[in-house]
Amino acid sequence: MPLNAFISGPTAGGAMSTPRAVNAEFWNSICPRSERKIISSVNQPDGIEGDVLMDWWVTRLEGIDERCVEIDSEKKTMFDYILFGDTRILSLWPGLSKSPILKDFKWSSLVQSTIDSNLAVIHPDAPSSTSTSSSSSTTLNGLIAVHLRRGDFKGHCKYLVKWHAEYMGFNRFPSMLDTFDSSSERPPEMHRQYYMQHCMPEVEEIMERLRAVRMVNPGLNRVYALTNGKKDWVVGLKRALLRDGWVDVKSSLDLKMDSAQRHVSMAVDMAIAEQAEVFLGNGVCFVRLLRATFGLMSSLQFSSLTSNVVTLRMAKGLPTSSNRLL
Repeated sequence: MPLNAFISGPTAGGAMSTPRAVNAEFWNSICPRSERKIISSVNQPDGIEGDVLMDWWVTRLEGIDERCVEIDSEKKTMFDYILFGDTRILSLWPGLSKSPILKDFKWSSLVQSTIDSNLAVIHPDAPSSTSTSSSSSTTLNGLIAVHLRRGDFKGHCKYLVKWHAEYMGFNRFPSMLDTFDSSSERPPEMHRQYYMQHCMPEVEEIMERLRAVRMVNPGLNRVYALTNGKKDWVVGLKRALLRDGWVDVKSSLDLKMDSAQRHVSMAVDMAIAEQAEVFLGNGVCFVRLLRATFGLMSSLQFSSLTSNVVTLRMAKGLPTSSNRLL
């Protein structure tokens, strides 16, 4: 699917104060391979702070006079998953948060139309003019969005326990209230329970966590669950939360979408979470896993969804304390 089915703004080809990207056809027409200066990323330093890595590339590119420059990152990714899973990426935040990529970020018209048509379901008390399309600063007061990924997570969680996974980098801002202890000092069963509580909590654990967040934010009275859970499980969760005093509980399964809107349902969930007064995200841990059989290094993580929502909420200036983790 094209990127602009999900988002708009500079990243998807929208207006930008600095030169934008061009499509491959235009690039090939004005910069044939014979005229390109090709540099490789294979020699870029490892394990350094994100801003130091950025400066390394800026310095290297500034010394090139050629009109057409191509970076060959086939053997080594410039900004890889290891950086995104580490606190080293936080050093890039001051510049990234002020860049047009985040400051001018918008959801696509397809995503916005889905929220507009479902606003009465998501937040019945919200004014009809309140939506992501009306204002990037709009907040759905009283709503807490909680990310509850199920299904394939059950298998992922076991590996996260085994490899002592950590939170993704953008879930480890020093000012965030919730932290994660990947210590292996616990007895094995306690270690497993600790991870499962954060990775794939049971209904009772979800209820207790939401109750604790509500005590700190007494204005919260509605829950929206971003979930791929089965209908029976979601129904059970709703009943438990309603018994616990929540005025209304809705989930991804309650949204009415046409065939086109269903293809961007994950982006719709993210946009709702971005607008919620408080977001309770899945821990989104990260681990480097060595596949000894194939000799490959790959990432294993809960999901990048929570990390991306936190990034968007931080960029729009919402209080850090409004971003919580299971």
